[in-house]
Amino acid sequence: MFKQNYNVIGVMSGTSLDGIDLAHIHFSIENEKWDFQIIQSETISYSDGWIQKLKNAVDFSPLELEKLNEDYTDLLGEVISGFIAENKINNLDAVCSHGHTILHQPQNGFTLQIGNLPKIAKLINQKVVCDFRVEDVQLGGQGAPLVPIGDRILFSEYDYCLNLGGFSNVSFDEDGIRIAFDISAVNTVLNFYASQLGFDYDDKGKISRTGILSAELLSELNNLDYYKKSYPKSLGFEFVKTIIFPIIEKHQITVENKLRTFTEHIAIQIALALPKQKGSLFVTGGGAYNDFLIERIQTHIPTMTIVIPDAKTIEFKEALIFALLGVLKLRNEINVLSTVTGSKYDHSSGKMYNY
Repeated sequence: MFKQNYNVIGVMSGTSLDGIDLAHIHFSIENEKWDFQIIQSETISYSDGWIQKLKNAVDFSPLELEKLNEDYTDLLGEVISGFIAENKINNLDAVCSHGHTILHQPQNGFTLQIGNLPKIAKLINQKVVCDFRVEDVQLGGQGAPLVPIGDRILFSEYDYCLNLGGFSNVSFDEDGIRIAFDISAVNTVLNFYASQLGFDYDDKGKISRTGILSAELLSELNNLDYYKKSYPKSLGFEFVKTIIFPIIEKHQITVENKLRTFTEHIAIQIALALPKQKGSLFVTGGGAYNDFLIERIQTHIPTMTIVIPDAKTIEFKEALIFALLGVLKLRNEINVLSTVTGSKYDHSSGKMYNY
């Protein structure tokens, strides 16, 4: 007989490198309906040194990656232990951790999330559920996106769930089947160009708002092959580094104009990705705070109701959902949908480590 209540921590680090998100969550299930409460949550920012390491790791040798994985697991252990102690959290069922994606090459049967080494459980003295993507890739899937099952279970009242993080991804039901895929790069590109002007990010899209649209760059971006592919499909930082940046850098325009143009590109691709242009669009992730981006999305889908939730849900939805994926794994229930990732079948993914 399964429990009806779970006391867990969800841990997530996204490609936008904002930091490590931690959320202490209580889940309850009654009559097959899940409910949740985010009790405490915090984002621990990366040091400049760690940001540089994580940015450059895509070019690391296997030996360097091994060392990075060890060091990052130690860092995660420190951060999670600190969060538990600071908030006096006890009687945890598990810590459910995504780790940090360094390489994502599902076409080559490979994906690497660091911070998921078995020693993590001993470092924090807790049961750990982690490494949710690898098994799906081994089963022929994209290993991403994994959040859609959480969208279906926790946010089913919305027609579309859109996340605006390092990349944008969307999930929705079509004829009773959950569909989801990555749409385009978002903060991986916007933050990069904001940093050239001395900012961590483009606050509320104020810089982008002052820029002038480059029709030529916009057209080139919108014609990328990725957008013509049918789902399931997913993106990694390699796409930004090898395809997006070289295209943008060819254009001799100001940083403000690059930001303005890329923001328009994001909005257009989101509009094109939604099969029906009406209903409710639930928006989370750091990009939900980018007022100018939200305005541009609304311009391209005027009949859609855009819903932006409270700050905790905006910022910690991915940590929340990876916590749920961990709970589903504890229950040996499906936590990855083959209709979303393209794997051979639905499965219960993740590794479990006891301390």
